[in-house]
Amino acid sequence: MIDVLKEAIVGSLESIYLVAVIVLPLMVILQIAKDYKILDKISKFFRFLTKFLGMSEDSTLPLLVGITFGIVYGAGIIIQSSKEGNISRKDMFLTSVFLIVCHAIIEDTLIFVAVGANGYILCGLRILAATIITLLLSRKIKAEQIQSDIEAGEN
Repeated sequence: MIDVLKEAIVGSLESIYLVAVIVLPLMVILQIAKDYKILDKISKFFRFLTKFLGMSEDSTLPLLVGITFGIVYGAGIIIQSSKEGNISRKDMFLTSVFLIVCHAIIEDTLIFVAVGANGYILCGLRILAATIITLLLSRKIKAEQIQSDIEAGEN
């Protein structure tokens, strides 16, 4: 029993160390990127992604931050953009859906690769699933808006 407990504690501490070695440098990089407005420049380059997914350009930064650094940071940017009035309810919803499926792509992948997963397969499947789900919902929302507009015009 003591051996099992000892193995569990040592294994847990090794896992915590491994996560810290990966996550802490990423958090430092994120803060530096924020301070030097690097994220703003990168988001301009990736605006095609949000257009493809049926979102406005204003949702590019929250989407990129969430994909790269995690859903907590992405949600923080979404909330901030919402308070500033820069992002619509539709964009908040679609960005959230995408991030639910595909968040922290770098951080999570590095952690899973460290324990033996194939990073290419993991990333590819997560991005593909998030894209398909978001596209389907975006088209459904657009169809519902068109139907709503048609019904409003008939009245």
